[in-house]
Amino acid sequence: MMSDFLSVSVVIPMYNAEKTILKTLESVIKQTVQPLEIVIVDDGSTDGSYQLVQSYIANYKGPIRFVLHQQPNAGVSKARNEGMKRAQGDLIALLDADDRWQTEKLARQLEVLQGHPDIDFLGSNRNGEHWQRWLFKKFEHLTPISARLLLYKTFFVTPTVIFKRSILTETGYFDESQRYAEEGNYWIRVCHDHHCVLLNESLVITGDGKPDFGFSGLSSNLKEMEKGELKNMRLGYKLGVVGLFEYLFLVIYSLIKYIRRIVIVKLRK
Repeated sequence: MMSDFLSVSVVIPMYNAEKTILKTLESVIKQTVQPLEIVIVDDGSTDGSYQLVQSYIANYKGPIRFVLHQQPNAGVSKARNEGMKRAQGDLIALLDADDRWQTEKLARQLEVLQGHPDIDFLGSNRNGEHWQRWLFKKFEHLTPISARLLLYKTFFVTPTVIFKRSILTETGYFDESQRYAEEGNYWIRVCHDHHCVLLNESLVITGDGKPDFGFSGLSSNLKEMEKGELKNMRLGYKLGVVGLFEYLFLVIYSLIKYIRRIVIVKLRK
C-alpha cells in the first residue's frame, strides 16, 4: 500500500532549450500539488540554457528542491537516466524541456494513484486528446495499457507519465544506445512487468501544439524514427509479448504507417 503522502521527483532533460525551459519550469512550480524536487539534466547545451536555469534556481524562494546536473552531450536517454538516478521521491514524473503541464496535472494523477495503489505506471492524454475507441479497444476513464497494445500504438507520451521509483530497480532504465523511439522501448519493457494505466484526461501541452511527427526535434527524422519503432517490435517479439506471425504483421503495419507519415509531411510543405 502507498502512504497518504507521495513525494514526486520531476526529471527534465535539457538540450539547447533556452526559449522554452522557463515556461516548462513555471508549469511545474504552478502545480496545485507541488513535487518534492525538480531534477534538471543539461545534456551539453551550447546555448544559454544552463545559465538561465542556474539564475532561475538562485532566485527561486519556494519549497521545491532543485537539482541541476550538467553532462557532456550524450543523448536524451542518458540525460533521463542520470536524472532518475538522482531522484529521491516515491514517484518519478518525466517532463521535456519544451512541454508544459496543466496546473492540476500532478494533483489528478496523485489522486488516481492514491485510490488505486496497484497502478505502477500512469500516463495521461495531451493537447486536448480524449480516447473513446481505438480499433477494437474501448477506452474508459482509466484504461489498462499492455505491452502488446503499445506495439501497435504508443499511447504513453513522455511528459504525461508518472511511475513508482521501484520500477527503476525492477525494470531498469532507458536504453542509452537507442536515440529514436527510445521511450517506446522503455514503455514496452515496463508494461511487460507492471500494471500500466492511461488516465483519459488531457493534462499536458506538448511542443506548443506542433504536429506529432515530421516537424522538429528527433521526431522530424522519420527514417530513424521508423528504425527505432522496428527495433521496439523486435523487442516485443524477444520478450514473448507477441508470436512470430503477429510480429511479422506488426512490421508490415509499421512500414505502412511510415509511408503514410512521409506522404503527410510532403503534403504539409
